[in-house]
Amino acid sequence: MFFRAAQSLVLLTALIFPLPLLAQREPVLKQIDLPHSYYFREMYLPQLTTGPSSVAWSPDGKWLVYSRAGSLWRQRPDSEIAVQLTAGPGYDYQPDWSPDGRWIVFSRYDGGAIELWRLDVESGAQKQLTQGGHVNVEPRWSPDGSRIVYVSTAYNRRFHIFVLHLKDGEPAPVQFPTERLTGETRSDKPRYYYSQFDHEISPTWSPDAREIIFVSNRGHFYGTGGFWRMEAKTGAEAREFHSEETTWKARPDWSRDGKRLVFSSYLGRQWHQLWVTTPDGGSAFPLTYGEYDNTAARWSPDGSRVAFISNRDGNTSLWIMDLPGGAQRQVIARERKYLRPMGKLRISVLDAAGRPTAARVSVTDSDGRAYAPDDAWMHADDGFVRAQRRFEAHYFHITGQAELSVPAGRVHIEVMKGFEHHLEQRRADVFADRVTTVPVRLRPLAPLPADTGKRWASGDLHVHMNYAGAYRNTPARLAQQAAAENLSVVHDLIVNKEQRIPDISYFTGKPDPVSHANFLLLHDQEFHTSYWGHMGLLGMTRNYLIPDYAGYPETAAASLWPTNSFIADLAHQQGALVGYVHPYEIEDAPDPAKDRPLRHAFVVDAALGKADYVEVLGFSDHHSTASIWYRLLNLGFRIPAGAGTDAMANYASLHGPVGLNRVYARVSVGPLKREEWLDAVRRGNGFATNGPLLDFTLGGQAIGGELKLATPDPEVRFTASMRSLVPLDHLEVVCNGRVVRTLEMNATRDQADVRGSIPLDASGWCLLRAWSEKPQHPILDIYPYATTSPIYVSVSGERPRSPEDAKFCIAWIDRIRESVEKFTDWNTDAEREETFKTLSEARNVYEGMLK
Repeated sequence: MFFRAAQSLVLLTALIFPLPLLAQREPVLKQIDLPHSYYFREMYLPQLTTGPSSVAWSPDGKWLVYSRAGSLWRQRPDSEIAVQLTAGPGYDYQPDWSPDGRWIVFSRYDGGAIELWRLDVESGAQKQLTQGGHVNVEPRWSPDGSRIVYVSTAYNRRFHIFVLHLKDGEPAPVQFPTERLTGETRSDKPRYYYSQFDHEISPTWSPDAREIIFVSNRGHFYGTGGFWRMEAKTGAEAREFHSEETTWKARPDWSRDGKRLVFSSYLGRQWHQLWVTTPDGGSAFPLTYGEYDNTAARWSPDGSRVAFISNRDGNTSLWIMDLPGGAQRQVIARERKYLRPMGKLRISVLDAAGRPTAARVSVTDSDGRAYAPDDAWMHADDGFVRAQRRFEAHYFHITGQAELSVPAGRVHIEVMKGFEHHLEQRRADVFADRVTTVPVRLRPLAPLPADTGKRWASGDLHVHMNYAGAYRNTPARLAQQAAAENLSVVHDLIVNKEQRIPDISYFTGKPDPVSHANFLLLHDQEFHTSYWGHMGLLGMTRNYLIPDYAGYPETAAASLWPTNSFIADLAHQQGALVGYVHPYEIEDAPDPAKDRPLRHAFVVDAALGKADYVEVLGFSDHHSTASIWYRLLNLGFRIPAGAGTDAMANYASLHGPVGLNRVYARVSVGPLKREEWLDAVRRGNGFATNGPLLDFTLGGQAIGGELKLATPDPEVRFTASMRSLVPLDHLEVVCNGRVVRTLEMNATRDQADVRGSIPLDASGWCLLRAWSEKPQHPILDIYPYATTSPIYVSVSGERPRSPEDAKFCIAWIDRIRESVEKFTDWNTDAEREETFKTLSEARNVYEGMLK
């Protein structure tokens, strides 16, 4: 039976009951208790990149030691020969050389923690220095060799500065060789993206080893904070001498002459460049310029050079700059001397017709360590199931063929291209000093039923091309990523990261020039207001909206106005679609019955006809989002399912890859057109997914259509099709928020073609959804999930009714109003009045649904 929407509250329990099973997928370095792990993990913690990621000088200035591809390497600045110093079993980063030249301290990631290790430069012997399974990073040897200062989460799982006392390179034989230098203070500022507890990061020593300088957000609202100076003793008073908005990458380095401090800053720019100031707080000035990042700078011992990491060519690279003078030269390792015997692995990926094709590739050795070609961008998943693997999944994209160096022995290869092909897995034995060739031919899934004159095109509605990551992305590179993921459309949502809007220069209101007949790259906008909820603005044609946020306390944009409703009107005037993005996590799905304020304005803009889609699949929980979406559908709002990964496409570690969450829409056979694509998204002519492929008809109507019945019908025919690259637990027809038919799948639970009927006795909606109760590799999401947009049902011309859902939305708006009533930082009384007017208008819509 087609249940009336008044009973829809029952669905919440039914939707949420399997979610505790999802604890199997855990975040990388889950022991850190800080918000927004996808920011600090990429921008602060060391990442696996094929290029160099951090560097230090030998005490005599004749050598560099750097991390590359998860190993430590030694190389002379004027040489092209690099010598490998470590080769696992974990990933090694952030080296620092002892002042006597005997030791190198570094951070090693073992899949569960990051510990400090020490390397004997002469013998190669290694020893673990810290214990306890914490995150220990940024080690710096004191100039007198008696201590190592570093950042650790050992205290309350937050970043604070510690010091390890040493004797002859060993932890000192005292009761407490490890000492925490900085305390923990709690701020009363309602910070965005940062903890209420202050942190301290990036320590650097004074030349006399008596003081340290570090970065802290004490007293700061935004960013990782300013520069602080204190005596290197527990409980010593610290003072801030340089204040600016930094974002994890400032990493100051104190010159050995004691006069200068080099650091990275994006002050007034879109990218990090090298700046210099004094340890006493003199005026800072830039050393380098460019539309790319220069970071992780280290003074040479004599102060005449600075070594640093740059992404000017896209990938990371190692550079040296002369001072004074400014000459820059890249340090390139054309010849590498490995610790273990190495061979070459050549992978060629072919489509079903035998032609080279772009794809996503993963290569791991017997230890689970990942490898990639030198010119590839290594990417890492943001979570994984520890019972299944030692490390999170790593992958890279290729255009058809790739060659990489791997240790001699057996390697495991995985190849994937979007959701229309099977995952291909191969094992190969690689021999020292030989080339092993592995051809991989992709096998397409069985196609969904054809629709004459139409085809499926897939698009990710929410991607950020550049967002403060390790790499520097470009439209051409983003198009390559999309091709490897078999993605037809990418919406690059340009947005601020603190004071910057890195990709704003690409906004033109037209498709990017890299677009072609089978691919569209569209530079659009995310309106970034956490108070009301983030919105995607797709298809903007005239201008980027400035500022692209509201409700930012202690700024000129502190006011809660403009509301999302007002911004939606501006976007609609440019012909754009407006959607709510990454709405709700399990614990964050709005519930007016809970004793906490509500702010998210999705129900407001749904009532006022300003929400054109919602990311049912996104960087959030799909069931939680669907639970709110279903309520609004029950009330007659026709809001299609959107999907956007929120992939930061220049990250080394990301929720992704591009296209992980995507929409499939039916478009005409022939060249892709932006207007037709956006119209198909607006109409909901397709499905949203992170893997399963769906098709659905009801009473002869396709997805997004409307079925009109003069009277109730006990047998309305439907067709349902599903294809999946992983087996699924559930395939269901959902009507008005209730499962009305559970459908049979094939024996391997990865395909279905079902014809049947359901009774329809009231107006409403129906859709097809498929999902599993746990994560399944290679879908790099919390669990497989797909849903069609609704097919709308009209019986006897009646409007859908759901008093319980209307009451829910009224209570939600009332809780928003309670929150807004406490707000005082309006620019004008008119702003406050306009905001309350908007809330009242939306509330009146729901009140009318109770009559």
